[in-house]
Amino acid sequence: MAICNGANLSSLSDACIRGFWAAVIPFAFIVFVLVSLTPPVRLTLRIIKKPFTDFLPLAEVEALVYGDNGREENAEDVVPLWRTLVLSTVSLIECLLWLGIGCYSLIVNPEDTWTVWRDVLIAATWFYAALRPIIRPTATVPYDLLVLFGSHLVLGTIIFLGLLYDRYVYAIPLSSPMVIVVHVVNLIAVGGVFTVVMNMPLAIPSKYIKKEDIGKTVSPEDYTTVWGWASFRWVLPLLERGTYNTLYETDVWALSPTMQARPLHIKFSRSTGKLLKRIWATNSLDLIVNFVLTYTSAIFKYAGPFFLKLILDALDVSGRIPAPEQRALAFSYALLAFVSTMCRAQADLQHMWFGRRAATRIRSELMASIYEKALKRRDFSAIVDKQSSQTSSKENSQDRKDDPKAGADIGKIVNLMSGDADHISFTVSTLYFIYGAPFEVLIAGIFLYRLLGISAFAGLFIILLSWPFNSFITQRSVRVKKGLSTTRDKRMGVLNELISAIKFIKFFAWEDRWIQRAMDARKSEMQWMIKSCIYGMCFSFLWTCLPLLVSIAAFFAYVAQGNELTIGTAFTAIALFQMIRTPLNIIPMWIMRILQSKVALDRIAAFLDEEEVDEQVSTLKKGRVPPSEESDEGLGIVNGTFKWNEVEEKKENDKGKGKDTGKKKGNGANSGEAGSLALDDASTIADSASAMASHGSGDHRFELKDITVMFPEGKLTLVTGPTASGKTALLLALLGELTTLEGRIVMSKNPSKVDKDGLSHTISYAAQSPWLRHQSIKDNILFGYPYDEERYNAVVECCALKPDLEIFEDGDATEIGARGISLSGGQKARVALARAVYAPTKYVLLDDPLSAVDSHTSRFLVDRLFSGPLLSGRTVILVTHHVGLVLPVAHYVVRMLDGRIDTQGTVEELRKRNVLEMPAEGSAAKAGNEADSPHIDIDTAAAADTDSEVNDKKPRRLVEDEHREIGGVKWRIYKTYVEASSYWTWVILFVMVVLTQVLGVAEKLWIKIWGEAYGDPAGQSMQLAYPYRACGQQQEILGDGGFRLQPSYLAYHPMHATRMAEIEFPSAREHPYFYIGIYSAIALATGLVINIGVLAQSLGALRASRILFEKLLRTVVHATMRWHDVTPQGRMLNRFSKDVETIDMSLAGTLESVYQSLGSFAVSVITVIVIFPLFIVPATFLGYMYRRIAIAYLNTGRDLRRMEANSRSPIFADFSELLEGVVTVRAFGAEQRFLEDLYKKVDSATKMWYTFWMTNRWLLLTFDTLGAAGVLATTLFTLSGSIDAGLAGVCITSAMSFTTSVYWACRYWTALELDLNSVERIVEYLDLPQEPPAVIESNRPPAYWPSSTSPNKDNLLVVEDLVVQYAPELQPVLHGISFSLKAKERVGLIGRTGSGKSTLAMSLLRFVDPTGGRIIIDGIDITTIGLHDLRSRIIFIPQDATLFSGTLRDNLDPFGEHTDVECLDVLHRVQLTSPDNQLALKRLSGEASEAASIHDPERGAATSTSATEIDSKSEITLDTQVSVGGTNFSHGQRQLIAMARALLRRSAIIILDEATSSIDFATDAKIQAIIREGFGDSLLLTVAHRLRTIIDYDRLLVLDKGELAEFDTPFNLIHKEGGIFRNMCLRSGTFSELEAAAKAKGGHNHRQETPQSPAG
Repeated sequence: MAICNGANLSSLSDACIRGFWAAVIPFAFIVFVLVSLTPPVRLTLRIIKKPFTDFLPLAEVEALVYGDNGREENAEDVVPLWRTLVLSTVSLIECLLWLGIGCYSLIVNPEDTWTVWRDVLIAATWFYAALRPIIRPTATVPYDLLVLFGSHLVLGTIIFLGLLYDRYVYAIPLSSPMVIVVHVVNLIAVGGVFTVVMNMPLAIPSKYIKKEDIGKTVSPEDYTTVWGWASFRWVLPLLERGTYNTLYETDVWALSPTMQARPLHIKFSRSTGKLLKRIWATNSLDLIVNFVLTYTSAIFKYAGPFFLKLILDALDVSGRIPAPEQRALAFSYALLAFVSTMCRAQADLQHMWFGRRAATRIRSELMASIYEKALKRRDFSAIVDKQSSQTSSKENSQDRKDDPKAGADIGKIVNLMSGDADHISFTVSTLYFIYGAPFEVLIAGIFLYRLLGISAFAGLFIILLSWPFNSFITQRSVRVKKGLSTTRDKRMGVLNELISAIKFIKFFAWEDRWIQRAMDARKSEMQWMIKSCIYGMCFSFLWTCLPLLVSIAAFFAYVAQGNELTIGTAFTAIALFQMIRTPLNIIPMWIMRILQSKVALDRIAAFLDEEEVDEQVSTLKKGRVPPSEESDEGLGIVNGTFKWNEVEEKKENDKGKGKDTGKKKGNGANSGEAGSLALDDASTIADSASAMASHGSGDHRFELKDITVMFPEGKLTLVTGPTASGKTALLLALLGELTTLEGRIVMSKNPSKVDKDGLSHTISYAAQSPWLRHQSIKDNILFGYPYDEERYNAVVECCALKPDLEIFEDGDATEIGARGISLSGGQKARVALARAVYAPTKYVLLDDPLSAVDSHTSRFLVDRLFSGPLLSGRTVILVTHHVGLVLPVAHYVVRMLDGRIDTQGTVEELRKRNVLEMPAEGSAAKAGNEADSPHIDIDTAAAADTDSEVNDKKPRRLVEDEHREIGGVKWRIYKTYVEASSYWTWVILFVMVVLTQVLGVAEKLWIKIWGEAYGDPAGQSMQLAYPYRACGQQQEILGDGGFRLQPSYLAYHPMHATRMAEIEFPSAREHPYFYIGIYSAIALATGLVINIGVLAQSLGALRASRILFEKLLRTVVHATMRWHDVTPQGRMLNRFSKDVETIDMSLAGTLESVYQSLGSFAVSVITVIVIFPLFIVPATFLGYMYRRIAIAYLNTGRDLRRMEANSRSPIFADFSELLEGVVTVRAFGAEQRFLEDLYKKVDSATKMWYTFWMTNRWLLLTFDTLGAAGVLATTLFTLSGSIDAGLAGVCITSAMSFTTSVYWACRYWTALELDLNSVERIVEYLDLPQEPPAVIESNRPPAYWPSSTSPNKDNLLVVEDLVVQYAPELQPVLHGISFSLKAKERVGLIGRTGSGKSTLAMSLLRFVDPTGGRIIIDGIDITTIGLHDLRSRIIFIPQDATLFSGTLRDNLDPFGEHTDVECLDVLHRVQLTSPDNQLALKRLSGEASEAASIHDPERGAATSTSATEIDSKSEITLDTQVSVGGTNFSHGQRQLIAMARALLRRSAIIILDEATSSIDFATDAKIQAIIREGFGDSLLLTVAHRLRTIIDYDRLLVLDKGELAEFDTPFNLIHKEGGIFRNMCLRSGTFSELEAAAKAKGGHNHRQETPQSPAG
């Protein structure tokens, strides 16, 4: 049986062959489907399908999220009966019809058996289609039927159109009219069933999804129909909402569950191997489909020029009228070009969706992984960046420095999450460029070879010549990218430090120095940016000129061989060269991007590989443990040696270091000492390891050594010891936060294990620097635990928070700012304490909570909390210096000295051994008798005013939601950016864009002239008659009379052709190089113009970056403290990171791209309309559609991107917050809750980002469809025969670029609005409320001001009727306070928490300007001089001592105003340096004092010796490196350094705000002596909670509820019956001692001074 009489099967012009394929293709598909159902094939397919399996299908997500598979019992899965009936009935009728036709053919023409078989095969496919819905009914789309019906529809249409073609071209008559009817009915039937299948859903909502929510709160993406998916109509509801209304978060539906962070991260964390391998394993399906569809798209893309060549060849008949066959072919090619464009649009849509899904998933996976890692990694916050102190300008060291390293700081970790994860995600979403580009070059190369022959390879030679240059630029660019990343991290590190410590910087008037420091970091970054721009310019030059040189070389070679460059060849070659330009540009650019992404991936991988805490520390690592699983009981350490976490540096010379360390150790105080004999080999090795880490660094190191302690269950243990003895380190070691060198920690965290008192086997912890979240006070106390009203109220009462909450207008709903900014130091400490107490945990670790509270509050906490029911039965470990106060309620005591446990035991044991001294019984008894009622009186008095005002009003927000602009980007924003980048930049750019477009049109017209110059002179006159004849021909062909408006249009064209003919050009045959020369000149001029534009744009961008950053920095730094209090740090950092980076990297380029796209669009439209005026009709319709679609997209996209920008801030604000408090979070075992919180925030930001890209995909598809229609309309107009091939080429290529440019104009415009959103957000910060001027030149104080010897010395500081309120809508904090202080006087400022002490101190530095009254210092009203002049002349030592990264010397003397000797002297004076001084200090601490209350006279010298071990590595020098925030020093040491800083500066007025609260009493006594000596010539105003600190002061100011309650000498106040100060002393438990000290001071004053009545 010969098929079609043995005809060639590829000859589609034969009707029989067309019929053959129409039968065989569907039948082959059905055979494949049936074979795939057999077991062996199914097994093989399953193996092949593995990489093609969806990583996270919808059913699995629901199983992960809801804990079961909700689909199994879903009633919605029932298949509608009508659908089964329609599909089966129509398919059965089709089957019978085709069998009938086959039988009829057999009867009519028995010899033609093939025709019969063909009909039988088709009938068989329809029989399958009839059975399939009955045997295997599905509620979702049956993909086999979809393919089958689709192939029938396409093939049926081809056969039908083939019949019409044969009749028109070859005049083959139809066998009968019935044939047409049969074909039409068949097509209608096939179209009908295809439509039914296309309208079946992709998935059925499970029982967890309400149908009415789909398209509102639930994404319709998963549940849309096949047609909805192919046309992306599922996005329309959102676009309709967003076109005329401003979108809000609630308007945007949630992400598809398959892209939500939680299920993604759960699945991703189960993958293993290197990071890149894990990313591939979890996204292989998306990446493979993206790859395949990219290639499909590329093939369809190049079909466009292929059909263009065929169309132009059909028209280019040298003045003759094209034959009917040529004209019909041209129409066919036009339709095929339209179909291929539509196929390309669909392939693009799908491959970009798969790419975007992979990008979305990878971004969420990486962000969640980084966050989870941050919860599990060791805390490296105390690490010093040695590289910052060892700067090297040599470029060859750059590579080494840029390699990703462990121990990332907060700034870098936030950068990993915001920058690097985004970078990788972006690369993945645009990966198709990388593997699509070489394929496109290959296809274009083949086309060009077919077109130009061997000449095409002349261009290839040019590309090969350029490759070394390109390779060099690429390598340098990668290095520059690394350098830029490093400097950006450093700049963010400086800004992070600056914003974190802004208050401290303002205290010392150091704003300008810090602005300079940030600008220096920025300058370094800008230098890398300039390098980046230079290499970008080189790239631009290379890749704009290269395609032009390629086309010139190819045409030159073609003409040199004696070939004629016809219009068809030229325009097709130009189109191909234009198309090849993009992939050629992309290849080097994307090689660079891939390498840059590798840098980002390596940085993330290095972070994910950092050392983690042990399983017993992290609940995330341990997972859920059943209660029955027994492990170590209790809490303690066995033979433990610990050091601070540090990154172990792997160096080649590691060997042999042990010897050096041994020598070093031998030189220290340990050698020859009895205690050191107890150290075994392991300990020595451990110490060596620690020493190795610090070898040669000159940094001070600290270790806990030989720690063995088991804390008594259910009892209170007291941990004490001098400053920097290792008390905090002991708690951190217990929490597993230090590196264990030896021994083990006994700790069992098991939340599921609950004892008889309802306490879970977990730990709660209150750090020395309280870590609070940016939430309400209540949320901070609850910390995620269920609310138990009775327990909550008891905790608030026992932590002495009740009076504070009554003072606050919003009570416990009062919002705490970032880092608890809106609370005083004592309030922060007590909220953190309340959090630790409220949590129902068995173990409670408290790090010096008493240091930040006043004495009577300390007494209250001891009596009510530590002795009360809330902590009974719980193992409490309390670090404190208030030993005498807490000892009566303590069971066990541990005393630390030099990183070792000096003494430990129960209170009774130690007392029996005479190691303990109890405080005087009398004072304690007196305190006990008189403590309660006065305390209640004060509290009730404080609460009386506010009780009546309590109501249910909504609490006031401290921090408002981030502002979001509405509507289009305002002109003011454009103006700001254009001004910053200089108007000249944009004038030059505009001129260059216009020139580029003009040259582009000139290039096309020159090709037309060139092609026509091969024709004979007679051809010119032939053109004039051409339109008339063509018009008649068209009327005859189409017979539709559709062009009755032709005459006016026809009259135009002969004139046009005549004008063209007026210029005499030489013959192209004789002078080919003339045409080549002009073409080359146009091409090179284009390259030059583009590069001048790029240069202008780069210079403008750099200028704008520099100016806007500096403005932003200065405005933020000089903003009022109130603004800083209410603005989250993450919000500010987001401006400095993401928004500044946008302005640096993309904004100017986007603006230029909009220019270029709009220019190209305008020129294309004008070109087509000038040549073909009637095109204005379809152009108007297309323009209307384009505008409507563009408005919908722009308005919706703008809102989505703005919401995305705002929704990112909380992620990074919370992340920064978490990184600061990760130790607390881990201690509580709250990691999983924080992770769940992150999932929600990531989903919130991702849904905006992803939805925006889905609207973009819809735009691409819609514009491609409209563009294809536009090109088809243009082509059909040109085929009407009214213009020649040359102008037809100009028209069609213009129409092609018109559709592309309008899409990119729209897309770039949205990108521009998004980028301008960054400018918007920065401009918003340029109008912040600013502090008064730093310097008022007309009113500067004298150089000696304020002076202790001035005429105003008796009234050095005068406050008159001072009224202060923080904001106009808030109540005053201070009410009419007046007093006067003398020079050299020492005055204590006391009062219960919230009484206004800190506010008064702040007012003296003008952090708050008086609402009423005034403050006069040395005769000058402080509001009349500049802030810098005021703050630089007064020393303020705050409670939270802040240190900055750098050396210790930088911290003491940032301006280099003092000598090393002076700096060392102040360090000696505050007991921080010199072994001799430290020895003295330790001995002092070891002596009997009420502070330590522990000594051992029996141990004598031995105790003393062991207590004073000092390794040389622990020594502090001026070159000692300080980590960010000074975290490598203890809290007490940081306060001592702050004190040293004040001693160095000297001033006539010094304000101390609880500055010695974290120092042990013995050291405090020494410091007080130093203050007396060092600050003897200064007026000293001390805000203190330790009564002993200020009992020997000259006078005391006692504040209560913002008013001056008492002002007199300590002696008078302590004897004032019912006085506030007297009550405080009574409650302190040391009344006798205080009274004696006051009396001694009073007597001293009486002897040395003449009595004076107290002022005020």
